[in-house]
Amino acid sequence: MNKQNKRVLILGGGTAGWITANLMATHWADKGFEITLVESPDIGIIGVGEGSTPPLKGFMDVIGVKESEWMPECNATYKVGITFKDWSVKPGFSEYVHPFLAQPDEFTAPAFFHNSFLRRKGIDLEGHPDHFFLATELIRQKLAPIVPEHFPFEIAYGYHFDSGLLGKFLARVAERKGVRYKTATVTETLLDAQGNIDCLKTAEGETLKADLYVDCSGFRGQLIQQALGVPFKSCAESLFNDSAVVFATEQEADYAPHTISTALKYGWAWKIPLTNRNGNGYVYSSKFVDDDMAETEFRAHLGLLDSDVEARRLKFKVGRVEQHWAKNCLAVGLSQGFIEPLEATALDMVQETVTRFIESYNNGNYTDQYRQEFNDRISARFDAVRDYIVCHYRISSRTDTDYWIANGTNEKISPSLRSILMSWMAGKNITDELLAQKLDVYFPNVSWNCLLTGKGIYPTQEQLRPGNELANQYKTSEIREFIRRCALNFNPHLQQLASLRSQ
Repeated sequence: MNKQNKRVLILGGGTAGWITANLMATHWADKGFEITLVESPDIGIIGVGEGSTPPLKGFMDVIGVKESEWMPECNATYKVGITFKDWSVKPGFSEYVHPFLAQPDEFTAPAFFHNSFLRRKGIDLEGHPDHFFLATELIRQKLAPIVPEHFPFEIAYGYHFDSGLLGKFLARVAERKGVRYKTATVTETLLDAQGNIDCLKTAEGETLKADLYVDCSGFRGQLIQQALGVPFKSCAESLFNDSAVVFATEQEADYAPHTISTALKYGWAWKIPLTNRNGNGYVYSSKFVDDDMAETEFRAHLGLLDSDVEARRLKFKVGRVEQHWAKNCLAVGLSQGFIEPLEATALDMVQETVTRFIESYNNGNYTDQYRQEFNDRISARFDAVRDYIVCHYRISSRTDTDYWIANGTNEKISPSLRSILMSWMAGKNITDELLAQKLDVYFPNVSWNCLLTGKGIYPTQEQLRPGNELANQYKTSEIREFIRRCALNFNPHLQQLASLRSQ
C-alpha cells in the first residue's frame, strides 16, 4: 500500500463502528489517515449489549473522554460484576457474583483459592466466592466503585449504558477527531482482480473507494461474509441460544452496580440498571421453546403478564468468521462474530480487535504482513470466551426442562474446556491447566474459580469432613471484617451518579 494513501472506510455505525472510528482516529492522529464512516439511514441498531467489562473505561481514557462527559448523557451506571441467580439447584449455591477484581482482593483471594481447593478434596470449608471479594460487598451495599484519594487501591469496574445514546455520543467525539460521516445505503461491493474490495456502490449513485474497509454492518456481514465469502464458524452445537425478547421497565428508587442474570426454563434473563430505566432481556433457544411462550414466561418472571409494554424480538447466530482480517477488509463487532451477551464481552472484543489490528498494521508498515498472526490471536480470544460461556451451561445442575438437560449433558464441547473440567473434577489446581493453555489472559484464574465454585461444583455436604488447623488457617470472620472496612471508603451508587451530573 502507498503509505501516503491511507483511506479507511467503515461500513456501519452503532457502538462497534464508532469505537473503531475513535480508536483509529486517536492512534493514527498524526499518520495521515483519512477515515470515513458510512451509515445507512434504513438500518437500526441491534442494541442488545448495554453492559461492559472493565476495558471500556480504558477505551474512554484512550480517546480522552471523562465519565462526567459521557455517563450522564448515556444514562450510564457503574458495574462491578454480574450476579447469577437460579443457575444451580445445589443447596447454598442458588446465587453468586462474578466480580470484577479490586486490588484489596489480593489480600483475600488466597483464602478463596485455599478453601475452594481443599473443599474439592472433601474438607468442610467455606468455599462460596461471595465471601471473599470486595465487589460483592459493593453490590450488597449499593456502593459505587470510585475510590477517594486516601484509599490507594485500584478498583476494576465496567458500565451499563444506553447503547443507542452511546453510539451517538461517540459519533460526535469521532467527528471532532476528524472522522468524516456519510449517510448512504451500500447496495453493491465490487472486487478487483486479486479479490480485494475495489469499491462500494450506493443506492444514491455514489462510488466509495478506500484502501482499507472495515465491516461493522452487523450480523449480515455485508463485506466480510457476503462480498468476500469468508466462512462463518458456528457455535450452535455448544451454545443453543439463538433468540431474545427485550423490553424496558421502570427504574427502582435505588439500585446496585451490577447486572443480574437469572436462569429461566429455556435460557436466562438479564436485568441492567440505567439511570432512567431497567433494560431487560430473555435469551433463549428457539429449538426448545417458541417465541410466544418465551415472551409469556419472561413477562411472568417480571410480573408483567397484564402489562401492555411492547416487546422487541431478536434473532442471532453464535460463532465467528474464520478470518477477521481478509484481503483489505477488517470485520469488527457482530460482522465478525457473536458469543451471546452472558458475560458482556461484545465491546471488549471490539476494542481488542481494533487495537490489535492497529498494532499489526503499524508493525507491518501498513501491509498485511502480520494478518495471519492477528487472525490467530483474535480467533483464540473468541474461542476462549466461547468456552467460558459454554461452561456456565455445561455445569448447571438444573434439570427442570429438556433445555437444561441437553446443556448439562452436551458432549460437544471443546478439548480445551473438557481439560479444564476434568482437571477440576479430579481435584487438581486448575491454575496449572489455565496457564498451560494460556487462557488466563482472557478470563483470569479467579473468574474460572468463581464460575465453578459459584455453581457449587463441590462434593456434597454429606461427603465433607472437618479439617485440621492448617486447613482452617483463614478465618471467614476476619475476611468479612476486612472487606467491610474497605467498603467504608465508597459512596452510595446513586450519590456518585448524581455527582457526575453536577460536574
